Amino acid sequence: MKRAILGSIVPLAAALGACVSAPSPKEKIMHARGTFEVSVKPQQPDNEPAKASGLARLSLDKRFIGALAGVGQGEMLASGGGSSSSGAYVALERVSGTLDGREGSFVLLHSAVMTDNVPKDWSVKVVPDSGTGQLAGIAGSMTITIADGKHFYNFAYTLPGL
Repeated sequence: MKRAILGSIVPLAAALGACVSAPSPKEKIMHARGTFEVSVKPQQPDNEPAKASGLARLSLDKRFIGALAGVGQGEMLASGGGSSSSGAYVALERVSGTLDGREGSFVLLHSAVMTDNVPKDWSVKVVPDSGTGQLAGIAGSMTITIADGKHFYNFAYTLPGL
């Protein structure tokens, strides 16, 4: 079952996209673009309710290159199964490094649904008040695309004082 879950979630995760929330009139939207490498590894449930849920738990390990340079590490929960081409996932990922020369970290919330191999309702957003260091106060969202087997990101964000 886990292989089937991964089979339906990996295409979903690969085609991630997100909406950009409107900034206040005083905030300037910045764009950071680049590439990333990702490793997604299945993890074992660590308690009886988790085992009974039938959900897949996966670890995320990313390396961002470009205007966002650093690492992203987190956890994903996914559903789907059998020969189904539908499923969903949620994930939390802490990103640490530099963004356009500013050092710090922030947390991304991922969620997506796939119906008959068609991705819907994708969202990758910064968790409010999760920014640290020079990234304190960051807000924004990210779109992810894959072309020729390579992952690309476009991160639209705002920071106080920019």
